[in-house]
Amino acid sequence: MPIPTYQEMMLPLLRVLDTAGKELHQKEYSALTADALGLSEEQRDERLPSGLQTYVFNRAGWAGWYMQQAGLVEKPKKGHLRITEEGRKLLATNPTTIDSKVLSTYPSFVEKMRKTSGGGSTTEPGPEPLPPGELTPTDQIEQAELKLRAQLASDLLDLMSRMDPYRFEQLVVDLLFAMGYGGSRAEAAQVTQKSNDGGIDGIISEDRLGLDVIYVQAKRWQSTVGREPIQSFVGALAGKHATKGVFITTSDFHKNALDYARGVTHKIILINGQRLAELMIEYGVGVSTVRTIALKRVDSDYFEDA
Repeated sequence: MPIPTYQEMMLPLLRVLDTAGKELHQKEYSALTADALGLSEEQRDERLPSGLQTYVFNRAGWAGWYMQQAGLVEKPKKGHLRITEEGRKLLATNPTTIDSKVLSTYPSFVEKMRKTSGGGSTTEPGPEPLPPGELTPTDQIEQAELKLRAQLASDLLDLMSRMDPYRFEQLVVDLLFAMGYGGSRAEAAQVTQKSNDGGIDGIISEDRLGLDVIYVQAKRWQSTVGREPIQSFVGALAGKHATKGVFITTSDFHKNALDYARGVTHKIILINGQRLAELMIEYGVGVSTVRTIALKRVDSDYFEDA
């Protein structure tokens, strides 16, 4: 069962506020709305891609915001909502749902949505504001970011597939350094010679003091990596009396490779192409920021003494 949309949360939220008979904080009313909808713990804990909020908390907040524009609820103070007389009148009609169509019957909602969509406050005839969809503005931003990141990851994989193998090995060590391994750039990481590397492509200090090292195998492959290359890598580690290694490929790993890596005594981390691209984006390796968008909200503390 998918997590209800913010529109599906409107009616149960309004009922929660009516039953409470007092103002409730967003943490309270989102939890009570989840109770009313019979959501599981897994659904309650699922978070937005950004990880900043749960879907339930976010969508309950937007459900309240849209009903506030119609005058069904009011916001007595930061983070709190309570039902209005208009909201109680609506509940008295025993509605089966509250959605954008219901809210659009309230002139205040139509006017505020027109202003929000850039239509201004004119009362002259004009196009109706677009009703809110199934996605909250936060959902739309999160999904747009995911699409952009997916495209960027695809572009990175395409570029890496055409890189010189030795340059790719250097890229991998650069990434591990960016992730916090080692001390100074000059001391922390090194790429082994192009030949006679004994199955090891890179070496990086695990910590700033160099108390331990991690050996790296970096393969710019197109085909799926099976068990044999991982087995050879483990053998190379044994030859170095090493216990930790990272095997990175631009392709993916076969199930027998994953099973083998989990079963050996050595600590082997397998990173496929998709994960590699995601880590490069996260740690700023091979990418640059072209635009930053700052999302702002009202600073309620500023107005408390006004």
